[in-house]
Amino acid sequence: MLLTELGKKEKARIVRIKRQGRADIAVRLTDMGLVKGVKLELIRRAPLGDPLEIKTGNFLLLSLRREEAEIIEVEKL
Repeated sequence: MLLTELGKKEKARIVRIKRQGRADIAVRLTDMGLVKGVKLELIRRAPLGDPLEIKTGNFLLLSLRREEAEIIEVEKL
């Protein structure tokens, strides 16, 4: 499933980041520490669904645009 399909307060683990046609975004996400195996939690999404706020580990909060979140494949925990 994709990160955008997670519900509020659901936890997941990153399975992969798709690079097809989005290599620039994929590189930026990996530079921010979003790599295979990282556990995350969807904290909230804006009223219109963009952006999404996620928490990784115990401390890092990130705000991602929908187009960025759509290339992150996750599995629910």
